[in-house]
Amino acid sequence: MTAYIDVDVRPILRAGGEPFSIIMDAVDRLAPGQGVRLIASFRPVPLLSVMARKGFAHTDRPLDGGDWEVLFSPLAAEDAGQEDAGAGLAFEQWPDPVVTLDNRELDPPEPMVRILAAAEELGPGETLSALLGREPIFLFPELEKRGFRWLGGFTPDGSTYQLSVRAPL
Repeated sequence: MTAYIDVDVRPILRAGGEPFSIIMDAVDRLAPGQGVRLIASFRPVPLLSVMARKGFAHTDRPLDGGDWEVLFSPLAAEDAGQEDAGAGLAFEQWPDPVVTLDNRELDPPEPMVRILAAAEELGPGETLSALLGREPIFLFPELEKRGFRWLGGFTPDGSTYQLSVRAPL
């Protein structure tokens, strides 16, 4: 049976913060076989694919008041590396970006608008790269609706979110 450490990011989200680095710090501290019990004020869809790439399966359920509990359980070694449909191929297999955007200084929703417009101009299988000042959580479902795959994460210092988007083949 998996032992879980609890990570409640609701206070961070209520304060307008980005909890991604806190979650990743918790994941980095896990002992072999341990998982994470995440409590958030929304279903963290973008995080599901990030954790899948890190070797974790998930189960989630809504809680009272609109909050969510997500259990991230380590996959068996032979299952590790399976990708979530939203994340797509492993990053190493993607071609170099044909478009690079620096959206760090733009206010929402402009980064999302620029990325979606640039993505629509990509040829089959082409990629774009974007730098953002925050995690674009509202962009992910829009990309997926349009058939695009994405990979992303914060730089080690937490100041920039790096996003790669790949057009459908």
